[in-house]
Amino acid sequence: MSERNRTVPRVGMVGGGQLSRMTHQAGIGLGVDFSVLAASPTDSAALVCGDVTLGDDRGLDDVLAFAKARDVVTFDHEHVPEPVLRAVEEAGGLLRPSRDALRFAQDKLRMRTRMAELDAPSPRWRAVTTLEHVTAFAGDTGWPVVLKAARGGYDGKGVWVVGDPDEARGVVDRAAAEEVPLLVEEKVDFSRELAVQVARSPHGQVAVYPVVETVQRGGICHEVIAPAPHLSEEKATLAQQLAIEIAQALDVTGVLAVELFETAGGVVVNELAMRPHNSGHWSIEGARTSQFEQHLRAVLNLPLGSPRTNAPYTVMANLLGGADPEVYRRYLHVMAKDPEVKVHFYGKEVRPGRKIGHVTVMGEDYQDLLERARDAAAYLRGDEQ
Repeated sequence: MSERNRTVPRVGMVGGGQLSRMTHQAGIGLGVDFSVLAASPTDSAALVCGDVTLGDDRGLDDVLAFAKARDVVTFDHEHVPEPVLRAVEEAGGLLRPSRDALRFAQDKLRMRTRMAELDAPSPRWRAVTTLEHVTAFAGDTGWPVVLKAARGGYDGKGVWVVGDPDEARGVVDRAAAEEVPLLVEEKVDFSRELAVQVARSPHGQVAVYPVVETVQRGGICHEVIAPAPHLSEEKATLAQQLAIEIAQALDVTGVLAVELFETAGGVVVNELAMRPHNSGHWSIEGARTSQFEQHLRAVLNLPLGSPRTNAPYTVMANLLGGADPEVYRRYLHVMAKDPEVKVHFYGKEVRPGRKIGHVTVMGEDYQDLLERARDAAAYLRGDEQ
């Protein structure tokens, strides 16, 4: 699809969000020729990347043209339609992860079906099209239940916890009107949420990161503690092995994030993402090889880097936009108060509740690190003046 006499591989990332932005930063150190397909010149990655193609990052013509000029194409989101991915591969484009792998991250019905085939621990679930289907399922599991759009959800969007048939009816009716396929899952009784990042290269090498604890509020990840505190070595190893087995079974190339529920009986698979993931941002400072560098190494079939940690604990806190858009002027206070806090901003317009950056801090006492990360994020958000 591209000039084969180039000595430096051309890597293209479809999508211009913060994941592309941070992957671009990792690509600078690796010396690869990195480019992005962004929808707007104000997209997070488009603001900093030297090679930007503007176009529809889900549209056939633009994605196909972008792929033709790259040696390998990867993604910062799962929303490129399957027919577009098929057309790129049929034209000779190299997608990593491939269309066959991505379909399990794009479609929750496919993912749940495949997890069942693999005997991976999962919630009870069922595809539903009517209210009667939902109420019959709840008759077995009890209310509340979780309704999910099979496609297109992220950051809590496309997920509804419903407590009775009246609440379920509204979701089912909207989904039917919009022709959105639904599934229903039992509401898992979990103690906390965990995540594992595993990278896999085309020749099957894997590198797995420590299991982390994620703190979710309103469907949005607010904090990550790496590694997850008070998780036994046995449970951590089992979670890592599960992530590796899923990556191998789905033939993933690149980084796979496996989101998990920790329950009294063990871990349960919640979601999959085949790209760098919010739960792995801590690795920029906290690991020998960040998830972004690791993703590039994997898609280029380079030897994978060490996922070992650089400190006993690393805490990341997401920065969500507040009412005050003037964030930069608050750097002075945060950096002066705690010089060990690392601040990452994504170049996004500040809107209340929008992810606009994150902070990380490393050390030995995770409770202290949590307080410091929360304090920095709160001040940058404008909660304290």
